[in-house]
Amino acid sequence: MGPYYRDGGVGQESKPLLRVIGWGVDIVAVIALAFFAVLMLGTKLVVSGRSMEPLLSSGDVVLLDKLWYNFSGPKRMDVVAFAAPEDEEKIYIKRIVGLPGERIRIEDGALYVNGVLTHFLPDGERIKTAGLAESEIELESDEYFVLGDNTDTSEDSRFSNVGNVKRDQIRGRVWIQISPFERFGLVK
Repeated sequence: MGPYYRDGGVGQESKPLLRVIGWGVDIVAVIALAFFAVLMLGTKLVVSGRSMEPLLSSGDVVLLDKLWYNFSGPKRMDVVAFAAPEDEEKIYIKRIVGLPGERIRIEDGALYVNGVLTHFLPDGERIKTAGLAESEIELESDEYFVLGDNTDTSEDSRFSNVGNVKRDQIRGRVWIQISPFERFGLVK
């Protein structure tokens, strides 16, 4: 046991050891927090293709928030990443335009949700291919209808190889673009 000091403190020889232990605990806590943040809020994805232009272009790097949907379900106009129905490794990035239980139809180049015209594209732009949505589609309680912002080049819910997206296919919300740096910012 070390020498006794009037302040009731620990002897001088054990202070460096406590300091090292304190630093070790801090370092472990920071690493655990960083790991959690990256795992839940920062899964990196590289955009492939032109289907989300002008918002996202091929080669852009975005971060995927995998935690948010544990507290709140996907919302209309969220940009999401989801697994292809036939291949869990293939990831699509699209915008949600139809929610569970809604009816979706594309007529004369316009999107209708529950029979109401929905302005999804910039004024004057039309959806050239209605695909499966030429006839009204009713979404199940766990299904979403997604479209790419660039509907002319997008492989999305209008086509049978993608179809309606099940909730369990959604990997998370695309929330921030990190590259190229000049376009760094939140994805809306």
